[in-house]
Amino acid sequence: MDKILITFNGVQKEFPKDTTYYEISKSFNMTKNILGVKINNEVISLNLPASNDATIEFIDLNDIVGHKMYISGLEFIFEVALKEVFPSLDIYYQHSVPKGILGEIVGDKNITQDDLIKIKSTMAKIILDDKPFNKHNIRKKDAINYFNQINQIEKAENIQNNSEEVVTLYDLDGIYNYFYTDMPYSTGSITKYEIVYLGRNRVIFVIPNWRSNGELPEYVHYDNIINSFLVGKNWLETLNMKYINSINNTIANGKIQEFIKSCELVFNLAVSDVSKEIAKNRSIRFVLIAGPSSSGKTTTCKRLSAYLRAMGYDPIKLSTDDFFQDRELTPKNEKGEYDFECLEAIDLTLFNDTLKNLLEAKEVKIPQYNFYSGKKEFNDKSIRLKDNSIILIEGLHSLNDDLLPSIPNKYKYKVYLSPFIPLNIDRHNYISTTDLRLIRRIVRDNRTRGYDVNNTFKIWQDVRNGEEKNIFPYIHQADKIINTALPYEIGVLKVYVEPLLRSVKVNSNYYEEAKRLINFLKSFYTIPGEFVTEDSILREFIGGNDYD
Repeated sequence: MDKILITFNGVQKEFPKDTTYYEISKSFNMTKNILGVKINNEVISLNLPASNDATIEFIDLNDIVGHKMYISGLEFIFEVALKEVFPSLDIYYQHSVPKGILGEIVGDKNITQDDLIKIKSTMAKIILDDKPFNKHNIRKKDAINYFNQINQIEKAENIQNNSEEVVTLYDLDGIYNYFYTDMPYSTGSITKYEIVYLGRNRVIFVIPNWRSNGELPEYVHYDNIINSFLVGKNWLETLNMKYINSINNTIANGKIQEFIKSCELVFNLAVSDVSKEIAKNRSIRFVLIAGPSSSGKTTTCKRLSAYLRAMGYDPIKLSTDDFFQDRELTPKNEKGEYDFECLEAIDLTLFNDTLKNLLEAKEVKIPQYNFYSGKKEFNDKSIRLKDNSIILIEGLHSLNDDLLPSIPNKYKYKVYLSPFIPLNIDRHNYISTTDLRLIRRIVRDNRTRGYDVNNTFKIWQDVRNGEEKNIFPYIHQADKIINTALPYEIGVLKVYVEPLLRSVKVNSNYYEEAKRLINFLKSFYTIPGEFVTEDSILREFIGGNDYD
């Protein structure tokens, strides 16, 4: 019998050729919560046979790819359990929210908390039975026929638009579905989750991640984020634009430019509404604007400034980055590296003294931070507030009251930005806010900094960790949320990002993440960049306006 050598964590073991990776994981006592295996940075299903010598790495939900697999597994389990308890109902996965996913149960019944307990009990049994997620490679035509027969038309159209002639579907208890990730080996690995009932058939799925060390995080409800998403969703539904196939059809019919103009108008109206709300309270002297990476802070700040100027204000824009501590005074993190994302990286004394002096009608000099020398530079830029002046402060910590403790809250108005794209690929596959921001950032980093896409992937988790620590805990303090997503934008971004993702080599640590995003983009028709208006927030990422 042929033998192969498998190496894991420096330990070598011999196995009969074609032993499944699942059996190999048991030999290494690694079956609990293991979702897949990596060989040369490529994810392999645990049910596949090992035919050659290999060094392997088992992945769980603390791995970026493993976390996506875990979410897909949980979503599939809930769908199957829901249909077992209430066959006439379906679950629509709507959007990602901090530490979870928003879902809506649709059908002819309003569920109760007791109903949800029954569904969760059925889920627990499916997980306890450790049922496999069975993978099938199906002819494109057969997959289209299947989804048409069960009246999931949008999925049939998505598959129709896919150039691949073979489609990968998974089945669990006779229900077939697809997700834009590989699936776990079996249901038994999905052990940690919580489902919070919001009422009106809406639920939040709370899931562990690598930042919570695999433990279940405490759910914090952000009603303003959910409402912001639902406003956009309701608007799209009035246009019959619920899923990506509707936008693809609009592109095919030559009407996408009309839709683009509508999307841009909706964003402008949102910013205009904020300016009107600010104008109602003339005691407001500081507008503090925060948002995670690639949320469009630069464009939104400029747009808000223009609206306020049109309403008779003298807007002054400041960035907290210009008040960074001199490099040698910057705190360091646990790795011994400069921590530019902590609050103490800002010269808080200078920042507060500057703004306090402005409130007292004094003339002050504004620094400009030199990122090459690591020093603040004071040039000839000085300002004094006029009676109609209002200061727009853009920065990572703008929602944190500790940024400006010396300024009374009556003078402040806080705005949180994020791209909550209200468009779904289909009823079971939503567009992640994090994925959209990552795609935006890859395009911008390559265009403005010449970054290889691997560089963006490398720093992305540190960026996300900084957001979790310094932005998300303060969202509830925002007076207003502006959704900076444009429902059409992925079709444009695809033109720019797909070649960059395809440049990621198989030996890269980020190969699987690049492959996942390429797979995700397959459902989107491309939209020419020249269709984007010159003042669009999207120009902040693809270029072509004065925000570069």
